[in-house]
Amino acid sequence: MRAAVMRNKQLVVDEIADPVPQSGQVLVRTLACGICGSDLHTLQHGEQMVELSKESGAPFVMDLSRDVVMGHEFSAEVVEIGPDAGDNLRPGDVVVSMPVVIGPSGVQGIGYSNDYPGGYSELMVLSSMLTMKVPNGLSFEHAALTEPMAVGRHAVNRSAIAKGSTAIVLGCGPVGLAVIADLRLKGIAPIVAADFSPARRSLAETMGAHVVVDPREQPAIDAWREATGGMKQLVIFEAVGVPGMIDQAMSAAPRGTKILVVGVCMENDPIRPMLGIAKELDVSFALGYDPMEFGGTLRSIAEGELDVAPLITGRVDLDGVPTAFRDLSNPEVHCKILVEP
Repeated sequence: MRAAVMRNKQLVVDEIADPVPQSGQVLVRTLACGICGSDLHTLQHGEQMVELSKESGAPFVMDLSRDVVMGHEFSAEVVEIGPDAGDNLRPGDVVVSMPVVIGPSGVQGIGYSNDYPGGYSELMVLSSMLTMKVPNGLSFEHAALTEPMAVGRHAVNRSAIAKGSTAIVLGCGPVGLAVIADLRLKGIAPIVAADFSPARRSLAETMGAHVVVDPREQPAIDAWREATGGMKQLVIFEAVGVPGMIDQAMSAAPRGTKILVVGVCMENDPIRPMLGIAKELDVSFALGYDPMEFGGTLRSIAEGELDVAPLITGRVDLDGVPTAFRDLSNPEVHCKILVEP
């Protein structure tokens, strides 16, 4: 099969072996796969990601000296049912899955594995127990955004934000936008969003932000005070992931604020603990989602509660993947590019 392969810090479109479903697995044909910011980071800073994964005790770590086919935001069509994979799936079913597969070597992350190709390929194998049918009527393109939208849902759930509280979202890339969409769905108001990019600020309004600001012109905390009088409980979502953002959020936050970090910073990031102590801030971190959040996100998209169409700004085939990675560096042009092999 053809695939866009990460090889020697480059993306190369090449022929690789077709995957074969093992016990409890199904073979699927990729229909659409979103390009994630984590994939952009991996291509540029793969060694750092591997080392941090090892240090954090991650259950699976890829070997960058071998080929890796990335892509973990996907929808697919079932082609073949492997042995002992149950009877809940049939060839022709359109499905999504959490990007984790269970095989003879243990648990592997689809898209960050040397053994299991991700969605930048024509074929993948999935664990049947983690694979969910796409409800009738939902396009495979919109279904492919289940994974990134579930990241936003988990971040909001992890923050434990309560009705009547307010929110600031720092950074309106795909993760920040997913957070905004879930906050809106949960009835949080007002939601203040901040980003340097006019295009991203426009998308933030579309996804549910009540107030959007360019932080060069007005700090998000000032906009929040104007909108609320500064008297409501606040949760700040840090979705930028560059050094200094956590400390800035802690400096701006009122006493008793919760700060939820969902932006992935790959570098050392100094903070001043005295700020957190003096204000009794709660700072926590979020990664991924659980199966209930993933399935619930799929249902929310299918039922029209989450409109993901505005996030899709481009589509490419496998040959277009290397160019798409470069194009995503410009936030004024693209938010989410789908790979459709």
